[in-house]
Amino acid sequence: MNLTELPIENIQMFGTYTNLIYEDRAYTNIECEEQASKLAYYLQHIGVSPGDRVIVTMPNRPEVLWSYSAIAKAGAVAVPVMPLLQASEVRFIAEDCAPKAIITANLLLSKVQEAVHDLRPAPTILCVDAVGDHSLNARPAQYETTPPDVKVHDDDTCVILYTSGTTGRPKGVVLSHKNLYSNAKAAADVAQGFAKQADVERVGLVVLPLSHAFGFTMLQSSYLTGDKSIVLPFFEPKLVFSVIEKYKVTHFSGVPAMFHAMLHHPDADKYDLSSLSICISGSAPIAPQTIQAFAAKFNCPIFEGYGLSEAAPVVTAPRADDALRPGSVGRPLPGVEVRVVDDHDQPLPTGEVGELVVRGPNIAKGYHNLPEESAKVLKDGWLYTGDMARIDEDGYVFIVDRKKDVIIRGGFNIYPRDLEDLLLNHPAVSEVAVFGIPSEAMGEEVVAYVVRRPKAEVTEAELIAYCQEKLAKYKTPRYIKVVSYVPKNLVGKIDKKLLREQAQKDVKLS
Repeated sequence: MNLTELPIENIQMFGTYTNLIYEDRAYTNIECEEQASKLAYYLQHIGVSPGDRVIVTMPNRPEVLWSYSAIAKAGAVAVPVMPLLQASEVRFIAEDCAPKAIITANLLLSKVQEAVHDLRPAPTILCVDAVGDHSLNARPAQYETTPPDVKVHDDDTCVILYTSGTTGRPKGVVLSHKNLYSNAKAAADVAQGFAKQADVERVGLVVLPLSHAFGFTMLQSSYLTGDKSIVLPFFEPKLVFSVIEKYKVTHFSGVPAMFHAMLHHPDADKYDLSSLSICISGSAPIAPQTIQAFAAKFNCPIFEGYGLSEAAPVVTAPRADDALRPGSVGRPLPGVEVRVVDDHDQPLPTGEVGELVVRGPNIAKGYHNLPEESAKVLKDGWLYTGDMARIDEDGYVFIVDRKKDVIIRGGFNIYPRDLEDLLLNHPAVSEVAVFGIPSEAMGEEVVAYVVRRPKAEVTEAELIAYCQEKLAKYKTPRYIKVVSYVPKNLVGKIDKKLLREQAQKDVKLS
């Protein structure tokens, strides 16, 4: 159960086929495997040994996949880094993981050099598309196309994934080969259930960042489903529309911000998207209104799953033969257990809200260099997710909110997601973020930042009155601010940390 076996299993199951297309250049699964093996030998040549860390930071392109595979074949540890991070953020990760090498692209070369210019020991910088000292282009050509003879064990560390850091400094999630392989296999088993419904070629669109846990695992699972994967370097609605039309894309995974942008793009009707049969949303809650409108407009359902980096990352997903339950993120993947517990770690009855805890072969080993933080979230084999949830009598999971986001106003618990869903039902509201800010009188007060739909008119007072008509008054916002946008992090989640900081300036509580 390790990632070095995935390409081999893919070839054994599906033979030679086109499994990757990037900028209209097609690559077979054999070509990809050979490129990865050559690169693995080159990494050994520059001194990368089993257990060494290798940072990979670049936009989506074939070399990202080959790099991950090569690092695994060399017995080393891949450290995916989002290409949009600033030099100071890359520096923090490099100081924390002490990479032996960094694989990047010319677009990011100067930033990477700035980030590690005085780091000791200095990592070797390899650039996939540059010429000169850092060029990687011609060097692996001389090496063999069979994998190097390195023994990789299931429990060996395969990847360190750094969290987004919206609630503090990023933490490196340490994932083993077994963690990642088991999650990819379980996700592929669920995906195959959907594939059986249509006798057509599986063509997946890879637009999620491959440096993020969601994109990384979805790609790994595609080895086991025999997908042809169309790789895009970034998300842009018209580019996505054109690629779906050209290659007859059947499915893709994305974050809510992507589906929202597609739904509201003025050129959406100019493209033939009839091949699209299923979309998977994850990484952040998706509004029920977006799911309904997307299905009506594109004749394609969006299924919502749930996961987190510490679970490699997928925890729950819908099944093809399950009835849709609005608000649910599906059932646990095969081999994964879930339950909800109270503040004393005691299991709660069916239907009650508590913290979601997860157990299974996908659960991370801990955080890199942070034993105390690891002990807080890993207890007796269970991962404490920090998410509040309930589980119904049939095992469907419903995420209520982040535990840290729960607002306690005057001793009453208020779940921001309930209020966000209510505000999104208002015809003038496009996006919303609800959170709490400190209040001397009440402990916390409820604040909402709202984005209006184009050409819609609504006042903040009208939105407060709307909430008070639908909910108990203590649950409604004390303050609503209409803004032109809400900030998001690199994977499309609304950045409530930034909004809380802004609210400290905007909100004057009496």
